[in-house]
Amino acid sequence: MSPADPAYLRLVRTSGWYDLIVTAGFATPWTYRLLHHLLSAGGAAAGLGTMPPLTPMQTLYANLMGSVVVVWSVLRVVRPLPSHGLLDGTARVLFSLWQAYALAHGGPAVLWPFLVVEVSFGIAQLAPWLRARTGAGRESVRHS
Repeated sequence: MSPADPAYLRLVRTSGWYDLIVTAGFATPWTYRLLHHLLSAGGAAAGLGTMPPLTPMQTLYANLMGSVVVVWSVLRVVRPLPSHGLLDGTARVLFSLWQAYALAHGGPAVLWPFLVVEVSFGIAQLAPWLRARTGAGRESVRHS
């Protein structure tokens, strides 16, 4: 698959839908309070730990992240472009690094499923770009 393939654009749109569904609850203080409770209860029930106590600053950062990701998600759902996949894959590398950092420093294990999805979408969206780049490099060497 190349970044120009229709299948790649479907992948970009699918990652947008995933992000929209998963992060919409972070976008407002009221929905985040409910989501925080659900994540803590689900994490406790699954033995993955609970979320840290809810604070105004944590809520602010969750709302900022949720708002930006919701807007970015809607763009990829409504108008997926190959460049959106490249940028989203790059953002997922960063998100994965920060989730791994949190886990390495005592963050709740409830982050693991999200980390797996981030890494998976990141690889899926960046791999076609890497293949296209290395393929183009090989082509220029062959024609030299």
